[in-house]
Formats: sequence, C-alpha cells, structure tokens
Amino acid sequence: MLAISPETVCYLIVKAREFDAKVAPAEPDPGSNPADDRDVGILEDYADDPTYQELTGALDSLNSDQLLDLVVLTWIGRGTYGKDQWGEARDQAGEIPTKDAPRYLLGTPQLGDYLEEGLAELGYSCQDYQIGRL
Repeated sequence: MLAISPETVCYLIVKAREFDAKVAPAEPDPGSNPADDRDVGILEDYADDPTYQELTGALDSLNSDQLLDLVVLTWIGRGTYGKDQWGEARDQAGEIPTKDAPRYLLGTPQLGDYLEEGLAELGYSCQDYQIGRL
C-alpha cells in the first residue's frame, strides 16, 4: 500500500520533531561555551542549523508517490481521513503540486506526531526500526 518505506517515515518523524523543537534564539550571537549553558543552544533555530537542511534534503530526495504518501499519512494522523479513505485522501493529495509538497509538509505543525499517528493507523510502529537510537 505505501510507496514509502515505514523506516523512511520514521526517520522523517525524528527529523520533524527535532525541527519542531527549535525556538527563536535568545541571543543571536552567543559567545558562551556550550558546556557552560548546558547545550541549550542546540534547541535554538539559527540560519546555519543543519536540522532544517537535513529535513528538507530528505523530503527533496523523495519521489512524487512517496511525497503523496507522506501527505496522506499526515492527514490520517491528524484525523482528516481514516485509513479506509486512503484512495480518496491520495486523490486529494495529488492536487498538491509535487514541488510544493515538501513546503506543505514543513509548514505542518506537529508533523512528526501526525506521521507517527498515521503510521500507527496502518499498523506500523517506529519502535520496530530503532531510528534515532543508534
């Protein structure tokens, strides 16, 4: 049924949650030692932060069918559609131009949570893949 592997979705969930955890920098040019400030700087969203680049790079590497599946999983995860409405949701997702799908997904608050819920609705669990626990 899925054009994208659950393992890839789980990787994207981890990256989306890292991205969602980012906050505006409290100090745009910190001069302190990261060890002195308990490394809280990694949660701040700086222009050169690799989290956004990793997530966008992963999304940009997907083909149109995989991106459609991510959109549908997101919609199922947030309750817009049920798993039994997969075909209808996929048709609707197909109206989003492929080039706009990554931006649409990145603009979805709680993307990681929705993707995880969508996968769970289809009977998959990220615990089976050990993503982010290496």
